[in-house]
Amino acid sequence: MMKSRLARVSAIALAVALVPVATSAISQVESDTQAEISRFVDIFERVKTDYVEPVDDDKLVRGAIDGMLASLDPHSSFLDARDFANLRTQTEGMYGGLGLSVTMQDGAVKVIAPTRETPADKAGIKPGDYITHLDGKLIYGGTLDEAVDQMRGEPGSTIKLTIVREGRDKPFDVSITRAIIDLKPVTWEIKDDIGVITIASFTSRVGEEVSKAVQDIEAKLGRKPVGYVLDMRSNPGGLLDEAVAVSDAFLEKGEIVSQRGRHKGDIERYYARPGDVIGGAPLIVLVDSGSASASEIVAGALQDHRRALVMGERSFGKGSVQTLLPLSRTTALKLTTARYFTPSGNSVQEGGIEPDIAVPQLSDPDYKTRMKLRESDLRGHLINEIGLDDKDLEVDKLADPRFSMTTEQLEEKGIEDFQLYYAMATLQRTTMASARLAATRGGLTRSTGATRPLTRRN
Repeated sequence: MMKSRLARVSAIALAVALVPVATSAISQVESDTQAEISRFVDIFERVKTDYVEPVDDDKLVRGAIDGMLASLDPHSSFLDARDFANLRTQTEGMYGGLGLSVTMQDGAVKVIAPTRETPADKAGIKPGDYITHLDGKLIYGGTLDEAVDQMRGEPGSTIKLTIVREGRDKPFDVSITRAIIDLKPVTWEIKDDIGVITIASFTSRVGEEVSKAVQDIEAKLGRKPVGYVLDMRSNPGGLLDEAVAVSDAFLEKGEIVSQRGRHKGDIERYYARPGDVIGGAPLIVLVDSGSASASEIVAGALQDHRRALVMGERSFGKGSVQTLLPLSRTTALKLTTARYFTPSGNSVQEGGIEPDIAVPQLSDPDYKTRMKLRESDLRGHLINEIGLDDKDLEVDKLADPRFSMTTEQLEEKGIEDFQLYYAMATLQRTTMASARLAATRGGLTRSTGATRPLTRRN
């Protein structure tokens, strides 16, 4: 396939040489494009004849394709048979490895986020960590595919990662046992009469799984809980349709998200249908720097419609849509084709979703010093055309007395996850306040002899 493509490129370049540039049939833009193609073929031939060692045609053409797409943005890429199969496997939610989302930055492998409850997460790998060695072998300067291939392997086998973390004086090693990453995209539990639904990734049928989780929670309690927490921390995203389905589950009406392409008319809007799966119950959404793409669509929709209170940290900031364009039965082009916008018209590109209440993860001893990787840190990221506010999104201006406890103090209280603890405490306080308000209104109602039932709007 690569060689046939090269033959077509050569034919185009030959045609350029035979057709006068000055003819009226060729526009200046077409002429410039043909000149660039001709220059590419010239360089290709020079490399083939003069490089110190023989070079395979496929390697040169693949390098040219990868370089072309990398110059666009961090998310466009060519998927060969292996990459295409890997993408399909991850979309289906089961693959072998460590459970890491990684990127390449300046020749180094950098962690975007570990997937929760995977070997990497349990081993303490953090967003922003650099992986410099695998089993003692330096991987700096290699490709991301090579590093990912090495991290994958037989379940039960062990690999040693050398980690460089900001705030640590020296690199340190972490040994991790590989496992089958059979992702359960949606899990749930009941804590203190609160339903906690965790979405690890937006693979197929996540919208259905969220609705089922609500049913299971209410069935186990025998009634509705006092509220819900939708936990999307360290969720790297996934399928747009599933993000729409999850948002729709909690919204009665209105726009969920719009995506806008290259041309003015390339606008597609998605709307909620009537029906709130939790019947208007209080809802808190948790996000952090690892919450990206589909996670941000859900958080942005629920926040803009004031259906949920968003807590945690500013999210990753990936506000672009990638379309999979098949090139053959086994290869495809993953190309950025649109930007998405929240119902209020905001783009999360670069800036991410700003929480309504910023809650630091005090139970993480490194949260103050550890660098957090976001879209704006990636080389070649798309610029937010709307613009960002000139403010420091990372540093609190004043110390907040609510968040003054140390990691040791939290451990003494048995608090392992401060952000979740704070979200649940907020729901409990809201419920108590609503109960007091209902009691007050009930007293007034009885004194006037009215029998109209009390209703509450959230």
